[in-house]
Amino acid sequence: MSLYFTKDHEWIDVQGDLATVGISDHAQHALGDIVFAEAPTPGRQLKKGEEAAVVESVKAASDVYAPVSGEVIEANAALGDDPSIVNQHPQSEGWFFKLRLSDPSELDGLMDEAAYTDWIKTL
Repeated sequence: MSLYFTKDHEWIDVQGDLATVGISDHAQHALGDIVFAEAPTPGRQLKKGEEAAVVESVKAASDVYAPVSGEVIEANAALGDDPSIVNQHPQSEGWFFKLRLSDPSELDGLMDEAAYTDWIKTL
């Protein structure tokens, strides 16, 4: 399995020691029309649970947290030009950043897609 979710509604797609991070479809629906998104700068070291990015909608501003620790290796530059990509493709082209995992064991505390789907039904 390579796709995981957090209770803060981030998703993380892991391929080896590299991971792509974004917000879930549930999160983008709750936020509404996204008007601004800012990803972390490449080279930044993130710790699990640390504020990593910002997303703002017509309803609210929200932080995007690092689901695991690692070094940011790429930010999604397309978000600066068109943050609505997050609404249109939250779990593909609307990703926020990519990182190199520093502690793969941190993945153990995350949910798979089925567990996340069950969990959001309780909200």
